[in-house]
Amino acid sequence: MIEINTIGILGAGQMGGGIAQVAAQSGYAVLLADLDLPTAEAGKAKIDKFMSRAVAKGKLSEADKQAALSRITCVDGIPGLAPVDFAIEAASENIELKKKLFAQLDEVLGDQAILATNTSSISITLLSAVTSRPHKVVGMHFMNPVPIMKLVELIRGLPTDDATYEATKAMAEKMGKTVITSGDSPGFIVNRILIPLINEACFALQEHLGTAEDIDTGAKLGLNHPMGPLELADLIGLDTCLAIADVLHRELGDDKYRPANVLRMHVAAGWLGRKTGRGFYEYKKR
Repeated sequence: MIEINTIGILGAGQMGGGIAQVAAQSGYAVLLADLDLPTAEAGKAKIDKFMSRAVAKGKLSEADKQAALSRITCVDGIPGLAPVDFAIEAASENIELKKKLFAQLDEVLGDQAILATNTSSISITLLSAVTSRPHKVVGMHFMNPVPIMKLVELIRGLPTDDATYEATKAMAEKMGKTVITSGDSPGFIVNRILIPLINEACFALQEHLGTAEDIDTGAKLGLNHPMGPLELADLIGLDTCLAIADVLHRELGDDKYRPANVLRMHVAAGWLGRKTGRGFYEYKKR
C-alpha cells in the first residue's frame, strides 16, 4: 500500500478549504496552496472561522480545533506543494485551467506522488493525459460542504492503476467518508443525477410553473429532500452548476441536458448564489 502522510491542496476556496480541514482533522499534515501565500492564508482563516462555529455548538473541542489548524501549513503557490505524497486540485470547474494546473503539478511533485482532482464532471482520463504519471491520476470528488457531507466519489481514469485507487480509497475512509466508485463518464454518478434535477427546476422557474419558494418547498416536502433544488444550486454556485450542465450537454450530446436559459442568465449577471449574496434567492437580506 502506498503510504500517505502529507497531503497538498491546490485551491483554498470553499471546497479546498473543506478538504484541508477534514484531512487535518484526520491526522494528515496538510500544505494549502493557492495563487499566492496571502490567498492561502485567507483560506486558512476561513477554516478557523468554520471550526470555531463547530466549537461554539459543542460539536468540536477547542483542543481538537487547534490541533487540526496546527497541521495546516500555507505555502506560496504550486512550488510549495513539492514535498507532498498526495495532491488534490480543487480549482474552478474549467477544463483548460485544470489541464494547466495538472501539468504544473506534475512537474513539481515527486515521482511517487498521486495527483487527484476534485472535479465534479471533467474526464479524469483527459486530465491525466497532460501528465507524465497518468496511472497515478484519480478523481476524488468531495461533496459540499466537505466537513459535513459524508460522501466521496472516486473516479478511475482509463490509466489509473490499482495501487493509486486503493491508496485513495483508504485515505478517504480515514477521513471518515463513505466511498462510491464511478466510471469516467461526464458528471460521474452524483452530478449525472443531480444536475438534470437542478436544471429541470430551473426550467420550471423559467416557465413560471411556480416561484422559487414553491419549487423548493415542493421538493422538500413532496420528495423528502433536505434542500430544494434551487437553494441547493445557490449553495453549490450557479456558475459551477452551469459548467457541469454544459459538460453533460456537450459530452453526452443529448438535448435533455441543455442548460436552462434562466441559469445561464443568472451566471451572466454575476448572480452566482450564496458566494455573491444573490442567486435564485437574495442572501444579504435573508
